[in-house]
Amino acid sequence: MEAQNDADELLSLVRETTEFVKYFKELGIDRIETSDEASSSQSLPPHPVIFEPDVTEPRPSSIPAAKFPPQPSQTPLVASLFEVSTDNTLPPSTETFEEIWAEIGNCTRCPLYERRTNIVHTDGNRKARLMFVGEAPGADEDAQARPFVGRAGQLLTKIIEAIGFKREEVLIGNVNRCRPPGNRPPTPEEAAMCKPFLLREIAAVRPEVIVVLGNTAMRNLLDIKQGITKVRGEFQNYHGVKVMPTFHPAYLLRDPSKKKETWEDLKKVRDFLDSTRK
Repeated sequence: MEAQNDADELLSLVRETTEFVKYFKELGIDRIETSDEASSSQSLPPHPVIFEPDVTEPRPSSIPAAKFPPQPSQTPLVASLFEVSTDNTLPPSTETFEEIWAEIGNCTRCPLYERRTNIVHTDGNRKARLMFVGEAPGADEDAQARPFVGRAGQLLTKIIEAIGFKREEVLIGNVNRCRPPGNRPPTPEEAAMCKPFLLREIAAVRPEVIVVLGNTAMRNLLDIKQGITKVRGEFQNYHGVKVMPTFHPAYLLRDPSKKKETWEDLKKVRDFLDSTRK
């Protein structure tokens, strides 16, 4: 009987290990490092492509910018977030998300409200050490009023789990809270209306690391003109918070060859957070 129990336990362990390896291969990861290897390893070997290119709505190459009324003056907190503080740290904040969202209200500040189904607020742990920021909701997010729940969101969840976190342990949001038509990127004017609320959330949470996903999120948070391919993989600074630019999960679905670079970027985030864990 004891031998049979040992055999059953071994068989169960083999099945669990097989599922674990399959899970990581879906991320494009074909080698699992030990903690000792992680500290010395600089790169992963090439990996097989798992996802087929995504079929998405075409994104117009040029969208005329809408005309907007002058933006109302911001509170001192919001203004300070756009300025370079002398000590390069986030300004103090006692705001709650509920207070920020109440001010957003049933927002009509830009034309995106005309076609939205829901406002998609930032979601997750409000004491998170790690935050992810994308550009704007897609169709699934607009329908469910929750960020990153479509195919790209499912991939992001796997990435989060691969670096040792659960989705509910991190914070996930977007620069814009309403879906742009055809999933196009938000215009600078649209982003300018919505971004201050995201910055106030960042000040309220004070995460240790922010991962910005794609060009739009990176340029809005860091106010830089370089593309994601030139900046990704190197920590940037936002008022004392480390910021890691990397590719958007939707882009990885269209070009799975970029998964390896994204995994390298996220390993740096994982290692930094491991080094500061209390």
